Amino acid sequence: MEKVRIARRPILAGAAALLLLTNLPRPAKAEVTGGTALHRAAGRNDAAGIARLLAAGAPIEARDASGATPLLSATHANAVDAARALIAAGADVNARDRIADSPYLYAGARGHLEILKLTLQHGADLRSLNRFGGTALIPAAERGHVETVRTLIEAGVAVDHVNDLGWTALLEAIILGDGGFRHRQIVELLIRAGANVNLADGEGVTPLHHARRAGYRDIQRILTAAGAR
Repeated sequence: MEKVRIARRPILAGAAALLLLTNLPRPAKAEVTGGTALHRAAGRNDAAGIARLLAAGAPIEARDASGATPLLSATHANAVDAARALIAAGADVNARDRIADSPYLYAGARGHLEILKLTLQHGADLRSLNRFGGTALIPAAERGHVETVRTLIEAGVAVDHVNDLGWTALLEAIILGDGGFRHRQIVELLIRAGANVNLADGEGVTPLHHARRAGYRDIQRILTAAGAR
């Protein structure tokens, strides 16, 4: 989340503001040390190396200094071949690191669509929540990952889940989005999936009011046509 985007948003009060300020990009996992050879092979997208290491007895759910498994390391790097090899070997797509990220949740949040689809095919827990109490759908909507949002909706993720900020995917797409084409598409996808266009945030501010505050006229029209007040 860029500072310029934070600066032009309405000031938020209390715990919601504190949570917003903590929702910043984390360092890339390539910077984390202490991983096993399997973690390093995963980060390099070295599927052949992964096969050799697993055959030699490398533990598939080993943890690095951040608590990430090799599959999560592959997910951080968007290393599709490595992720496919690990999942085929039985890696847990829901295994969490120390800040509650899992391969499924991280792939959804970052728009790593191929890995996300692999996790969905291999037991991703659609009800699992990230460290902000949100589903994978909410950060995907915020960050403008249109196809990821579409995929998660089709998988059955709840569109009106409210996170610890008091925000739904629709609210985050408006409050933290840029009002551009991708976020307009996401607003439309969420509405077609049954999102409640009048579900307000924790302070009683509706999606339409947020769109007006931000000057997002196209999103205002979309919301109004869907019955927003």
